[in-house]
Amino acid sequence: MSTWDVSEGYPSPDPAPATEAVPDPADVRSPLFTTLEYEQRLRCVREKMAQQGLSALIVTDPANLFYLTGYDAWSFYVPQMLFIPAEGDILLFLREMDAQGAFRTSWLPPHQIIGYPERYVQRPHLHPFDWVAFALRRRGQVAPAAHGCVGLEMDAHFFSPKGYRSLINALPEWLLVDCFELVNWVRSVKSESEIHYMRLAARVTTAAMQAAIDAIEPGVPQNKVAARIAAAQAEGDDDAWGDFPAIVPMMPTGASADTPHLTWSDRILKSGDAVVVELSGVHRRYHVPLARTVTLGEPSAEMLRLEEAVAAGLQAVLDAIAPGAPVRELASAWNWKLAAYGLEKHSRLGYSVGIGYPPDWGERTISIRSEDETILEENMTFHLICGMWMTGYGYEVSETIRVTSTGVETFTSFPRQIIRK
Repeated sequence: MSTWDVSEGYPSPDPAPATEAVPDPADVRSPLFTTLEYEQRLRCVREKMAQQGLSALIVTDPANLFYLTGYDAWSFYVPQMLFIPAEGDILLFLREMDAQGAFRTSWLPPHQIIGYPERYVQRPHLHPFDWVAFALRRRGQVAPAAHGCVGLEMDAHFFSPKGYRSLINALPEWLLVDCFELVNWVRSVKSESEIHYMRLAARVTTAAMQAAIDAIEPGVPQNKVAARIAAAQAEGDDDAWGDFPAIVPMMPTGASADTPHLTWSDRILKSGDAVVVELSGVHRRYHVPLARTVTLGEPSAEMLRLEEAVAAGLQAVLDAIAPGAPVRELASAWNWKLAAYGLEKHSRLGYSVGIGYPPDWGERTISIRSEDETILEENMTFHLICGMWMTGYGYEVSETIRVTSTGVETFTSFPRQIIRK
């Protein structure tokens, strides 16, 4: 395998390609997409860079790294970045131990994968981006990028204030600006290959939700239900094997179902409980979230009212989905239908979804609410969250959908009603 001279930021002169040292091809993942598709993604990113006046872009969101390079590992807890100049080779900077194995998932050739030294990891007075900035300078990348603005993912989960300060101090020639989720917006319209992976993920979702429904019984602690879900999420469905989810299963139960995003404890389920289950199946980092509500016994009159209202509202939204429709019209269809039942939902109805890494499976771009003027396009994909969190109880049904040329495709087919046990 090629070694990495991290003291200078360049690969060592060892001429042997990295893959020659790997006898078992199963240890190197084949690219998920064609070279042409990766080139098209980079071309779209650079077009948006030009529109925003960016001479270079720094990408730190692990989902965006995966989208552009295929790199996939649990290394995002330390700083890493993809440097995209206006033209020329893109450069992936990782911790040294991760760079040495990045060829196993990324399509990038070894000379575009650069490892920074271990001594920069989690030090109070150093930051890896100090080293990365110098490596960019050594490679002649600083001066060309100084002729315009350099975009940063200012709202990415793993881009820290300390990392930002390091870049500011080490690269005073650069005008660093927010790129406003540039790559995330490119991701919002999926390719046919991506839709294929989402359909496989939907099979994992179906298996995981069925495991949850089967496990929810009086006398069973919540953590046991979570264990069954996690096993199904990993096992998947034959060739649709399960990847790890960006968000763990959520199970608001009983009176606490009025609060979304609660996970689990050792609470024992009992007759009369309503359990809201929100989870996602994942295949090759593509997520298809789903939520349903399970009752142990007959639901209350209040719950039945929510069931009817949510079913009517969700159907109105599905009927409104079509290429060319403004996102705000989906929110309007939902709000008007809820109003007929004397109800309202203050939170957004849904969001764009696809590739996900912890702590979120959303793409942080399109939100389905009345203020969003985005126009729907074919192969946009959304998680529609018809959650109603009242006082002392709650009800949730959600669907992950694709905008088709004529309307909408739902990725799963669970009944949109209370699941009674």
